[in-house]
Amino acid sequence: MVLDPANIPAGLDDSKKLSKARREALFEAILATASVGVAHASVEEIDTHNILRASHIAMLRAVAALDPAPDHLLIDGNMIPRGCPVAGVAIVKGDSRSLSISAASIVAKVIRDRIMVTLAQQHPGYGWETNAGYPSKSHISALQSLGVTPHHRRSFKPVHNILYQGNS
Repeated sequence: MVLDPANIPAGLDDSKKLSKARREALFEAILATASVGVAHASVEEIDTHNILRASHIAMLRAVAALDPAPDHLLIDGNMIPRGCPVAGVAIVKGDSRSLSISAASIVAKVIRDRIMVTLAQQHPGYGWETNAGYPSKSHISALQSLGVTPHHRRSFKPVHNILYQGNS
Protein backbone atom coordinates (compact mmCIF):
# COMPACT_ATOMS: atom_id res chain seq x y z
CA MET A 1 0.00 0.00 0.00
CA VAL A 2 1.40 3.36 -1.01
CA LEU A 3 -0.74 6.28 0.09
CA ASP A 4 -0.76 9.57 -1.80
CA PRO A 5 0.35 12.07 0.87
CA ALA A 6 -1.80 14.75 -0.79
CA ASN A 7 -4.92 12.58 -0.81
CA ILE A 8 -5.15 10.47 2.35
CA PRO A 9 -8.73 9.37 3.13
CA ALA A 10 -10.03 10.88 6.37
CA GLY A 11 -10.81 8.54 9.23
CA LEU A 12 -8.15 5.87 8.75
CA ASP A 13 -7.80 3.78 11.89
CA ASP A 14 -7.19 0.23 13.03
CA SER A 15 -9.70 -1.84 11.02
CA LYS A 16 -10.86 -3.58 14.20
CA LYS A 17 -12.01 -0.22 15.61
CA LEU A 18 -14.19 0.64 12.61
CA SER A 19 -17.72 -0.43 11.78
CA LYS A 20 -18.23 -2.62 8.73
CA ALA A 21 -19.91 0.29 6.88
CA ARG A 22 -17.00 2.63 7.68
CA ARG A 23 -14.43 0.02 6.59
CA GLU A 24 -16.29 -0.49 3.30
CA ALA A 25 -16.39 3.28 2.63
CA LEU A 26 -12.70 3.69 3.47
CA PHE A 27 -11.86 0.64 1.35
CA GLU A 28 -13.35 2.34 -1.71
CA ALA A 29 -11.59 5.63 -0.89
CA ILE A 30 -8.25 3.85 -0.41
CA LEU A 31 -8.54 1.99 -3.73
CA ALA A 32 -9.39 5.28 -5.47
CA THR A 33 -6.38 7.17 -4.08
CA ALA A 34 -3.58 4.71 -3.28
CA SER A 35 -1.43 2.10 -4.96
CA VAL A 36 -2.61 -1.21 -3.51
CA GLY A 37 -1.03 -4.63 -3.87
CA VAL A 38 -3.15 -7.60 -2.82
CA ALA A 39 -1.87 -11.14 -2.44
CA HIS A 40 -2.79 -14.33 -0.65
CA ALA A 41 -1.14 -17.40 0.80
CA SER A 42 -2.72 -20.76 0.03
CA VAL A 43 -3.95 -23.29 2.55
CA GLU A 44 -1.05 -25.49 1.48
CA GLU A 45 1.49 -22.72 2.11
CA ILE A 46 0.07 -22.11 5.57
CA ASP A 47 0.23 -25.83 6.36
CA THR A 48 3.75 -26.14 4.95
CA HIS A 49 5.35 -23.07 6.51
CA ASN A 50 3.08 -21.85 9.36
CA ILE A 51 0.67 -18.96 9.43
CA LEU A 52 3.27 -16.26 10.18
CA ARG A 53 5.66 -17.28 7.40
CA ALA A 54 2.76 -17.70 4.96
CA SER A 55 1.52 -14.20 5.81
CA HIS A 56 5.04 -12.89 5.14
CA ILE A 57 5.10 -14.69 1.78
CA ALA A 58 1.78 -13.05 0.89
CA MET A 59 3.12 -9.68 2.07
CA LEU A 60 6.14 -9.97 -0.22
CA ARG A 61 3.83 -10.81 -3.12
CA ALA A 62 1.70 -7.75 -2.34
CA VAL A 63 4.80 -5.54 -2.22
CA ALA A 64 5.93 -6.94 -5.58
CA ALA A 65 2.51 -6.02 -7.04
CA LEU A 66 2.83 -2.34 -6.09
CA ASP A 67 3.31 0.16 -8.88
CA PRO A 68 5.24 2.29 -8.32
CA ALA A 69 7.45 0.13 -6.13
CA PRO A 70 7.89 1.49 -2.61
CA ASP A 71 11.30 2.55 -1.37
CA HIS A 72 10.52 1.85 2.31
CA LEU A 73 8.05 -0.43 4.10
CA LEU A 74 6.13 0.02 7.33
CA ILE A 75 5.19 -3.43 8.60
CA ASP A 76 2.65 -4.19 11.30
CA GLY A 77 4.21 -6.41 13.95
CA ASN A 78 7.67 -7.09 15.25
CA MET A 79 9.28 -8.82 12.25
CA ILE A 80 10.37 -7.88 8.77
CA PRO A 81 9.73 -10.78 6.37
CA ARG A 82 12.75 -12.91 5.48
CA GLY A 83 13.95 -12.05 1.98
CA CYS A 84 12.31 -8.63 1.95
CA PRO A 85 13.72 -6.75 -1.08
CA VAL A 86 12.86 -3.31 0.32
CA ALA A 87 14.14 -1.60 3.46
CA GLY A 88 11.54 -1.38 6.16
CA VAL A 89 10.68 -1.08 9.80
CA ALA A 90 8.41 -3.28 11.91
CA ILE A 91 5.95 -1.36 14.08
CA VAL A 92 4.21 -3.15 16.94
CA LYS A 93 0.50 -2.22 16.93
CA GLY A 94 1.22 -0.44 13.65
CA ASP A 95 -2.44 -0.46 12.60
CA SER A 96 -3.13 2.10 15.33
CA ARG A 97 0.14 4.04 14.87
CA SER A 98 0.55 4.42 11.10
CA LEU A 99 -1.92 5.68 8.50
CA SER A 100 -0.36 3.42 5.85
CA ILE A 101 -0.66 0.35 8.03
CA SER A 102 -4.21 1.35 9.01
CA ALA A 103 -5.14 1.62 5.34
CA ALA A 104 -3.55 -1.76 4.60
CA SER A 105 -5.39 -3.37 7.52
CA ILE A 106 -8.70 -1.97 6.23
CA VAL A 107 -8.09 -3.31 2.72
CA ALA A 108 -7.02 -6.71 4.07
CA LYS A 109 -10.03 -6.97 6.40
CA VAL A 110 -12.59 -6.02 3.71
CA ILE A 111 -11.08 -8.43 1.19
CA ARG A 112 -10.90 -11.23 3.75
CA ASP A 113 -14.51 -10.64 4.83
CA ARG A 114 -15.63 -10.81 1.20
CA ILE A 115 -13.73 -14.07 0.71
CA MET A 116 -15.40 -15.50 3.80
CA VAL A 117 -18.87 -14.55 2.48
CA THR A 118 -18.05 -16.30 -0.80
CA LEU A 119 -16.87 -19.39 1.08
CA ALA A 120 -20.10 -19.34 3.12
CA GLN A 121 -22.11 -19.33 -0.10
CA GLN A 122 -20.06 -22.17 -1.59
CA HIS A 123 -20.03 -24.22 1.62
CA PRO A 124 -23.10 -23.37 3.72
CA GLY A 125 -23.29 -24.38 7.35
CA TYR A 126 -19.80 -23.49 8.52
CA GLY A 127 -20.62 -19.91 9.52
CA TRP A 128 -17.72 -18.50 7.53
CA GLU A 129 -19.63 -15.28 6.85
CA THR A 130 -19.32 -14.44 10.57
CA ASN A 131 -15.92 -16.05 11.17
CA ALA A 132 -13.38 -13.57 12.50
CA GLY A 133 -10.48 -15.97 12.05
CA TYR A 134 -10.95 -17.76 15.35
CA PRO A 135 -12.51 -21.20 15.79
CA SER A 136 -16.02 -20.98 17.20
CA LYS A 137 -17.94 -23.85 18.76
CA SER A 138 -20.40 -23.72 15.86
CA HIS A 139 -17.59 -23.96 13.29
CA ILE A 140 -16.02 -26.94 15.10
CA SER A 141 -19.46 -28.57 15.22
CA ALA A 142 -19.93 -27.95 11.47
CA LEU A 143 -16.52 -29.51 10.78
CA GLN A 144 -17.58 -32.60 12.71
CA SER A 145 -21.00 -32.89 11.03
CA LEU A 146 -20.29 -31.57 7.52
CA GLY A 147 -16.66 -32.58 7.15
CA VAL A 148 -13.54 -30.82 5.97
CA THR A 149 -13.39 -28.65 2.82
CA PRO A 150 -10.32 -27.87 0.69
CA HIS A 151 -10.31 -24.44 2.38
CA HIS A 152 -9.55 -25.84 5.83
CA ARG A 153 -5.97 -25.92 7.00
CA ARG A 154 -4.82 -29.48 7.66
CA SER A 155 -2.51 -28.14 10.39
CA PHE A 156 -5.52 -26.76 12.32
CA LYS A 157 -5.84 -29.30 15.14
CA PRO A 158 -9.62 -29.94 14.88
CA VAL A 159 -9.27 -30.50 11.10
CA HIS A 160 -6.24 -32.74 11.59
CA ASN A 161 -8.12 -34.75 14.22
CA ILE A 162 -11.13 -35.25 11.93
CA LEU A 163 -9.00 -36.28 8.96
CA TYR A 164 -6.70 -38.61 10.83
CA GLN A 165 -8.83 -40.01 13.66
CA GLY A 166 -8.35 -43.71 13.94
CA ASN A 167 -5.25 -43.62 11.70
CA SER A 168 -2.77 -43.84 14.57
